[in-house]
Amino acid sequence: MQNVMIVGAGKGGTAILKILKESEMLNLHAVVDRNLDAPGIKIAQEEGIKTGTCWQSFLNENIDIIIEVTGNDEVFQEIRDTKNKKTVLIPGSVAFLVARLMEEKEELIEKHQNESYQQELIFNATNDGMVVIDKYGKVILFNKQAEEIMGVKKDEAIGKFVVEVIPHSRLPHILETRRIESNQEMILRNGRKIITTRIPIIEENGTLIGAFAVFKDITEVVNLAEEITDLKEIQTMLQAIIHSSDDAISVVDENGRGLLINPAYTRITGLTQEQVIGQPATTDISEGESMHMKVLQTRRAVRGVAMRVGPNKKEVIVNVAPIIVKGKLKGSVGVIHDMSEMKSLSRELSRARQLIRKLEAKYTFEDIIGKSDEMTLAIEQAKLGAKTPATVLLRGESGTGKELFAHAIHNASDRKYNKFIRVNCAAISESLLESEMFGYEEGAFSGAIRGGKTGFFEEANNGSIFLDEIGELSANTQAKLLRVLQENEIIRVGGTKPITINVRIIAATNVNLEKGIAKGTFREDLYYRLNRMPIHIPPLRKRKDEIPLLCERLIQKINRDYGRNVEGVTQAALLQLMGYDWPGNVRELENILGRAIIFMNYYETLIDVHHLPELKNKKSGQELNSTNKSESFTLDRTLSEMMEEYEANIIQQTLSRLKGNKTLTAKTLGLSVRNLYYKLEKYNLEKNITQ
Repeated sequence: MQNVMIVGAGKGGTAILKILKESEMLNLHAVVDRNLDAPGIKIAQEEGIKTGTCWQSFLNENIDIIIEVTGNDEVFQEIRDTKNKKTVLIPGSVAFLVARLMEEKEELIEKHQNESYQQELIFNATNDGMVVIDKYGKVILFNKQAEEIMGVKKDEAIGKFVVEVIPHSRLPHILETRRIESNQEMILRNGRKIITTRIPIIEENGTLIGAFAVFKDITEVVNLAEEITDLKEIQTMLQAIIHSSDDAISVVDENGRGLLINPAYTRITGLTQEQVIGQPATTDISEGESMHMKVLQTRRAVRGVAMRVGPNKKEVIVNVAPIIVKGKLKGSVGVIHDMSEMKSLSRELSRARQLIRKLEAKYTFEDIIGKSDEMTLAIEQAKLGAKTPATVLLRGESGTGKELFAHAIHNASDRKYNKFIRVNCAAISESLLESEMFGYEEGAFSGAIRGGKTGFFEEANNGSIFLDEIGELSANTQAKLLRVLQENEIIRVGGTKPITINVRIIAATNVNLEKGIAKGTFREDLYYRLNRMPIHIPPLRKRKDEIPLLCERLIQKINRDYGRNVEGVTQAALLQLMGYDWPGNVRELENILGRAIIFMNYYETLIDVHHLPELKNKKSGQELNSTNKSESFTLDRTLSEMMEEYEANIIQQTLSRLKGNKTLTAKTLGLSVRNLYYKLEKYNLEKNITQ
């Protein structure tokens, strides 16, 4: 840096002093003036610059430039004659001009820097990436958004060829063609998708100075578009599902205002979309409270609530559940079941069941459990009898399974696709039995329906008829049955014309027909007709080894009937069952197991000794069940009273085990909360509960 000496510290010298000091381009070595009180001298002293009154004393200190601003020509001539030849002497006027030019240069540089800074701020503030190259293909501008999208730092990009920074870049092609490329899609090496526009930079005189690209990351936009498409598909699918439902569906927002209903809702309630959408959830209620509002208040689902809806007060069952998204309640959805349709279906199902019971045999030989010699013989005889049209007489004690054999014989015969009619001869009064079995003509007796009625034998034509309790028939009916067996024809009550039938008769009795013949209560000739193929079914006490298999099969049946999930019987309970003589046979065993399952807790899966009632054999009077006295039943109360006591004990024990939690108790026992509260009040258990 060159050393400068200013001669003259008046106004001119002071001005040049300030300019040189601010420019910092020259080293201000000394300031000289005859007047030590001159303003330039004081400023120099403050800045630590050498001062003096004689300029000659500084000539030997390597002064490169002397600026003379005294305005005295003699001083200027004297300095010119005295200075070193290498020292430059500048008059004050020239010094002012140079200083001013230097000041303007500094201003221009500062202005240029400010403009560059502002431009850089603008480039970096935009959401679009920007890359600019010169005419040689080198990167000269790379903004922050370009850094983020490309994954390349600005310092790594500036000065490099663009294809080194962005492989497959088309900016060099733009330099060659000088053509604009707008909205072009491109996939970067980091997997991002961009949409870019490339433009050449051409001066007014046609000189190409470079090219630039402006681009936007569309990866998120594409993903969002795909998500929106998926959401629309899901929405369309959900709407199709909701609209195809036969149950009415309604959706409300968190404020209980209607959002959506399906066509079934309008069909069941009679209310249109205009009457429901945007309206309070209570709009459709005729009788009862709004379950939508209850669910919105409690955030808990409700099920099976009966109410009436719509102007026609349609009887319905309502299930409502809250709609919770990320922990926030957004509304609720309700499903309405039309009770009138359900009742109609129930009636049709009941009629169908009645028809099935009349027309079909439900069991086959596979349903008969038997491995004892006597039972095996009975099954083999029944299978043989099924292959012939002969009358079969099933004999055995009550509850041994005679009806089961009758079903199996029919299903194993060539008549299995025809009707199977069951008649309990002891269950129909004697006055009606004849007309029910053989039918009657119109006007046969008072109360006879118009056109007459077909009897059981006519209904069973080409099929089978099962006559249970055959020993209970009256003498008159026995005579008519004998005619059917002999002639294969019947005569309706009040009729005269015989009707030919083709019926397979399967009879059953638990009485001693031979004693009836001796007493004269049963026709001997009918006995010989019925007893053509007798099958004796042994009682359960003679085949106790089959009790485990029977228990397994009966528990499966009871589980289906009662909706339970009992797995079996414990070994101790099985020993108790096998030690009993079972006067009621298999029917009594089913009764005992069913009763045990009814009183079992829902969490219990095995029938144990304490679940069984007292079992005493009549001959020995021995008590087979060693239950505690607190669990046994006395005979001084009715069955209903004993069941209520047992139920109260179960509820009390479950509540104690669950520490008084009524909701969990109801769930464990398979009850509704409302039903549990009813039973607590009924059995006066509330005062014993502490929550």
